[in-house]
Amino acid sequence: MQFIDLGAQRERIRDRLKAAIDRVVDEGRYILGPQVTEFENKLAAYIGTKHVVACANGTDALLLPLFAAGVGPGDAVFVPSFTFAATAEVVALAKAEPVFVDVDPHSYNIDIASLEAAIAMIKKEGRLKPKAIIPVDLFGLAADYEAIMAIANREGLMVIEDAAQSMGGSLDGKMCGSFGAVGSTSFYPAKPLGCYGDGGAMFTNDDALAEQLRSFAFHGKGETQYD
Repeated sequence: MQFIDLGAQRERIRDRLKAAIDRVVDEGRYILGPQVTEFENKLAAYIGTKHVVACANGTDALLLPLFAAGVGPGDAVFVPSFTFAATAEVVALAKAEPVFVDVDPHSYNIDIASLEAAIAMIKKEGRLKPKAIIPVDLFGLAADYEAIMAIANREGLMVIEDAAQSMGGSLDGKMCGSFGAVGSTSFYPAKPLGCYGDGGAMFTNDDALAEQLRSFAFHGKGETQYD
């Protein structure tokens, strides 16, 4: 039995899929055309955030918020020890250091006591500056964001939610992807909300942050010029 049968899924929507692709080809707006804006607006309404910023893939959806937070050399970013490689990989790409945190044995999401201990250890050592937390929501189950946000607010850390494995899940009536300063997801075909190709998106309620992320996603372009 296949883990995911994209062929069977595709057969159910073949006509709709072909019509949508034909529309893009006929209009000739292959990159960041009106369909992307329509998609962002619909996804924002579904997730319940003010902004959705589409990007090339799920890795960029994690990396660009780190850039926006000014994460770089000498900074520590806390990530769960059980996740896809990209969650930690983006920290290295930002020239910072990932600090791996144990996961809860029941949810497999980041363990709060271990997170507290990791932050205390980094502060005591003094070599790195705690800068951000990237919790990962696994198997459709949101991490403990009440506790995570309390820690982040106390320590002045940015929270970037990795919701690539939880799209459609919710916690206390709030959709996965809408927690923290930024939520991120991947549209890799095998993800819960996948596409036939690659893609990613970032979710936020912060107007300035959304504008910054959109600029980063398109080579620093502003409303009328490249900054």
